[in-house]
Amino acid sequence: MPLTCSQLSVRYGPRLALDGFELSLQKGEIRALIGPNGSGKSTALQALAGLIAPAGGQAAIEGVAVASMSRRAIARKLAFLPQQPAAPDEMTIAQLVRQGRFPHVGLFRSYARRDEEAIEWALESTGLTSLADRTLQELSGGERQRAWISAALAQEAGILLLDEPTSFLDIGYQVEVLDLVHRLSREKGVTIVMAIHDINQAIAVSDRISLLEKGELRFDGEPRALAESGLIEKTFRVKGRFVEVAPDKPPHFDVELARITGAA
Repeated sequence: MPLTCSQLSVRYGPRLALDGFELSLQKGEIRALIGPNGSGKSTALQALAGLIAPAGGQAAIEGVAVASMSRRAIARKLAFLPQQPAAPDEMTIAQLVRQGRFPHVGLFRSYARRDEEAIEWALESTGLTSLADRTLQELSGGERQRAWISAALAQEAGILLLDEPTSFLDIGYQVEVLDLVHRLSREKGVTIVMAIHDINQAIAVSDRISLLEKGELRFDGEPRALAESGLIEKTFRVKGRFVEVAPDKPPHFDVELARITGAA
């Protein structure tokens, strides 16, 4: 298993932000984390990446506890992309992607042919080769997000954690990013965990879904099973129904505008 966690718990002061979270991923799997605001999605991603010390339990990469690994060793296996990554606007895509090789190059070694090949592969995989000399300020929202994903790929990490990768993007760019995520999984074998707000996007692109509420795991399974569970309506306090699009496609959740008042 490339990434697992067992009874992972995180505290912020007296508050238990994540309580006994369990996860087990197959190579090349896309796992969506969904849940209301404050449910623990971002906390789970940061704990999996070793950016937060757990209060209990542990995360492991290929069977090795994340807490026992150095930041550099983690970065060679796992790349984490936060909601709003920052870099100077005048930086080019090529410069940003080159930074992704730091876990392999370090401070004092020059870039070898192997590093240059990894950079070229990352740019090609995200469709940015022809745009490599553009600065970040020249990019559309979708292009900028692809640039950050390209930098993560340059790490040659087999695991990619994405925190709300489609937030703040127009619908066209959202589709563009999700298509890239799907291709990375299916064509490159990258294992992906992404926190995402849009339920239908999660259902459409993921192999399995983990539903969090108040820091607790409420559901872990295939999208169709979630659609049949009734948990979407209960957890998000909305009225709606799942509509079959096609026999071989996951159902689409058609939400009504009226919210359920006083729902559990």
